[in-house]
Amino acid sequence: MSLSLPQKGGDIPSLIKSLHQNNMAGFHVRDKKELLSLLRTFIADGTTVGCGDSVTLEQTGVFDDLRKREINFLDKFDPALTREEKREIYLKNFSADTFVTGANAVTMDGKIFNIDGNGSRVAPMLYGPKQVIVVVGTNKITENAQAAVKRARQIAAPLDAKRLNKATPCTALDRCIDCRHKERICNDFVLIAGQFVKERIKVIIVNEELGY
Repeated sequence: MSLSLPQKGGDIPSLIKSLHQNNMAGFHVRDKKELLSLLRTFIADGTTVGCGDSVTLEQTGVFDDLRKREINFLDKFDPALTREEKREIYLKNFSADTFVTGANAVTMDGKIFNIDGNGSRVAPMLYGPKQVIVVVGTNKITENAQAAVKRARQIAAPLDAKRLNKATPCTALDRCIDCRHKERICNDFVLIAGQFVKERIKVIIVNEELGY
């Protein structure tokens, strides 16, 4: 996909170069249509695909598109799932051919940062699936890891806690105070700085502001 698009959120070709230097791949697409088209080239029919919780994937129609594909989609969003059945899906994600997710931030030096509540999203990103595809909007680009943590805690986490109907202080304050609430979702702070397996992780940057 083209890398000469109007830039939002930083010098995207430089970011993609940084991802490459960290043994990850980077791609830049214009919109949802290009995103779905690119994903189809990465995800073959007949394969098993897991996913992480992601407003970005919901907004771009990725989940709906996966449900229509001739794949084994480990759909954690099925309302009929019991708590134990959902846990089984989380475990199956480790042996999936592809794991698709969003991210709280991607840094200009080619690192991926996430805060997670129970680890079910970040764990498969770190190990297991043969391929991990991370989809982000340009609003997720930060200068460095310090800015990524700040963005995730002060912007993404309060909004996500509201979406999940948590009773944490951030839902009322619209900011993180590093609470110790029993429903706290800021439990796992994970920075992916590189990969052993070349291009196992692919980051697709959509030229729009998406998610939190």
